[in-house]
Amino acid sequence: MVKRYTNQYQYHLAEEILNNGFLKVFQKIDTYKFEGSFEGWVRRVIYHSIFDYVRQHCKYNEKVVFIEKDEIVSGDLGHNMRYEELMGLVQSLSDSTRAVFNMFVIEGLSHKEISEVLGISEGTSKWHLFEARRILKVKVENLYKK
Repeated sequence: MVKRYTNQYQYHLAEEILNNGFLKVFQKIDTYKFEGSFEGWVRRVIYHSIFDYVRQHCKYNEKVVFIEKDEIVSGDLGHNMRYEELMGLVQSLSDSTRAVFNMFVIEGLSHKEISEVLGISEGTSKWHLFEARRILKVKVENLYKK
């Protein structure tokens, strides 16, 4: 889960974020109210640790999306991709674009939720998602042209 938010060459950074997340779990263990699963509570604390890191270290430019248009990758190019290949492409995105992409596509957060978590506008969140999709589309097409 943490590796999705870091560059593929930054394993030490992913470990540091995860360790900080578990440190917060231990520091806040007294706030667990035995409602719902403990695993879910731990996961939520670690997500907040990830989002704190992203908010502090990723630089966001204010962007406005005038037209949001998704283009479908032609044919079945991405159909046979393995998860590891796809995540490798996602990890090649810039930190801020990768963070928004992960939060929206993988975590299922809305642009409003992303903007609140990261302290950016909804328009900036939408721009980063649009940019991620555009870059990933080109990278997938280039993979299958070879």
